[in-house]
Amino acid sequence: MSVTRRHALVRGGALGAGIAFSGALSELFAGTAAARDLGHTGYGPLVPDPNGLLDLPEGFRYRVLSREGEPMLSGEGRVPSNQDGMTALPGRHGRVHLVRNHENRVTSRGPVPVVEGLTYDPAAKGGCTALTLEAGVHVRSERVAVAGTAVNCAGGHTPWRTWLTCEETEDRAGTSGYTKDHGFIFEVDPADPHRTGAVPLTAMGRFQHEAIAVDPRSGVVYETEDAFVPPFGLFFRFLPRKPLGGTGSLRAGGRLQAMRVPGVPDLSSIQETGASFGGVEWVDVPDPLATSTSVRLQDYGPRGITRAQKLEGCYWGGRSVYFVSSFARSADGSAGDHSGQVWRYDPAARRLTLVIVFGPDQDVDLPGEWPDNICLAPGGGLMVCEDGNGAQHVFGVTRRGEMYALARNRQNTGTPEAPKYGEFAGVTFSPDGETMYVNCYDPGTTFAVRGPWRRPPAG
Repeated sequence: MSVTRRHALVRGGALGAGIAFSGALSELFAGTAAARDLGHTGYGPLVPDPNGLLDLPEGFRYRVLSREGEPMLSGEGRVPSNQDGMTALPGRHGRVHLVRNHENRVTSRGPVPVVEGLTYDPAAKGGCTALTLEAGVHVRSERVAVAGTAVNCAGGHTPWRTWLTCEETEDRAGTSGYTKDHGFIFEVDPADPHRTGAVPLTAMGRFQHEAIAVDPRSGVVYETEDAFVPPFGLFFRFLPRKPLGGTGSLRAGGRLQAMRVPGVPDLSSIQETGASFGGVEWVDVPDPLATSTSVRLQDYGPRGITRAQKLEGCYWGGRSVYFVSSFARSADGSAGDHSGQVWRYDPAARRLTLVIVFGPDQDVDLPGEWPDNICLAPGGGLMVCEDGNGAQHVFGVTRRGEMYALARNRQNTGTPEAPKYGEFAGVTFSPDGETMYVNCYDPGTTFAVRGPWRRPPAG
C-alpha cells in the first residue's frame, strides 16, 4: 500500500517521498543498459550550487545550454520562455538534436518567433526550438522548429527520429485572438524543420494533449490527456493507417480510441501497487476533432469509459507503455487521493498494472510530489520531473523502489519570504547515455548534466 512521505523516511532511510513499488516494474528495464542498484542515498546528498542555479550530487556538473531571452544563434529572435517537454535525438557525425517545447499561452512573455513556413497560427505564442549539439554539450545551432502553436506541454519521440509536440489546450479560432483551432499534435524534424512544417495531425485528436509514446514494434501511438477538473482525462491509443511509415506518415490518418478498464471508471480508486486488470478494451472516439463536444464528454456507451486526473508523462519501456497520473484529489471530484501514480499497459496481454503510488504529501521541500515527465535512466530505474509545491527536484526511482534526489532548482522567482521555484520538465538522455538534459520551466533554462550515470555512487 502507499505510505506517507514521512513514514518512508523513517522506515527506509530514503532521501525522498514515500512510495509503494511493484515487482511489475522490472519489465521496464528489459532491453536497456544493465541496471545497477544505486542504494539508499542515490548518488549522495545534493551540494549547494554557488551560482544559485542547480544543486547536484558531488561528481556531477552542469552546463547551461540556453536561457530564455538570450539571442538564438539562428538570428530568428530570442529564446522563448516556458521550456517544457524535450527529447534528444541522434544526428549525423555524432551530433545530438535537442528539440524543446515552449508551453506559451497568449499571455506568455517570451513567444516563439514567427518563421515563414514553420508557423501554424501567427496569433499563438507556443512551439518548439531545436538545438544541435556537438560532443553532447556544445551548442552549434539553435533555431525555431515550429511556431504558432499553443501551450506546447510535452510530447514524445518517434522511431524515425522526429518529435511529436502536443498542444495542451482546446481553444478554438476566435478564442484569445487565435485564428485557427488548437489542441493538436504536430510532428517536428529537428534536423530539418521545414521538412515537417507546421501541419496538425488532426486524426490524432483535438484535446488537452500532454504526452505520447510510440510502440516501436506496432507503430501504435499512446496519448495522455491532462485534465485536472471534471470530467477527467482519458488514455488514448492511435492506430495509424501507415504504422512506422516514417516522417510525415501520421498525416495519412488512422483511428483514435480511448481505454476502458472494465469495472474501473476512475484510476485514482486503485491504491494497491501490483493491482492488475486484464481484458482492457479500446473504444473508438466518436468525434476525434471535437467539433461540438470535447472528446472526454462524448458518448462511450452505457458502460462508460475510464478516467484519471492529471494524466501526464508517457514513456515506452521494454514491451509496455508507462504513463503518469500526477495527482488525484477527492476534493476535486476524483474517486481517491494520491500524490502520483505510474501505470504500465502491456498491449500483448491487454493488461494494465499499477506499479508505483506516491503517498500523500507531508513535506513539500522533499522530492517526490506530483511526478510529471519521466524517462529511463542509463543505470536503470526512472528519472522523474517534479511539478509540485515548494522545492522542485529531478528525482530518481531505483529498481528496488528507493527514491533519491538528483537535482534541485535553486532559481527563486519569488521573494525570500515567499520563494517560488519553477518545475523541472523534459528530462531526457543523450543517445550515448552520458548526458542528461533537463529544463527548468521558469526562468526558462536548459541544462546538460554529466556525471557517473553508469556507476553506482560512492558511499
